[in-house]
Amino acid sequence: MSRYLLDTTVLIDHSLGLFGATALIERLLGETGDLFTCDVVVAEALSKGTDEQRALIDNVINVLEYVSTTPDAARWAAAARRQRARHSSHRLADGVVAGVAWSLDAVIVTRNPKDFEGQGVGVLAYGPAAIA
Repeated sequence: MSRYLLDTTVLIDHSLGLFGATALIERLLGETGDLFTCDVVVAEALSKGTDEQRALIDNVINVLEYVSTTPDAARWAAAARRQRARHSSHRLADGVVAGVAWSLDAVIVTRNPKDFEGQGVGVLAYGPAAIA
């Protein structure tokens, strides 16, 4: 069974009608498997946009399984960030999202796969990054 954690990019792109994000979400919802979101993604996705865009994002959030960052996921994210610190400028939020995906054994669905490269989690890229 497939397990996916939607990154912020998917939710924002869905609200803007970009990069096939809506079709991707619909496809994933139609598959047998688990679809997750987490505290970091929800906070990021709902921190910008118009009322209408935030409402579209909230509609998707409401059908996903919401998980909070566990202490083990946060520790994993910290360790991964320390290991990559000399070679990377990746944001802490991306590390926490990767930590949550790691703890769930889930694949991160994102338009920005480079944000998660080298973190030891699976990535399903969409949009221009999937073609590049």
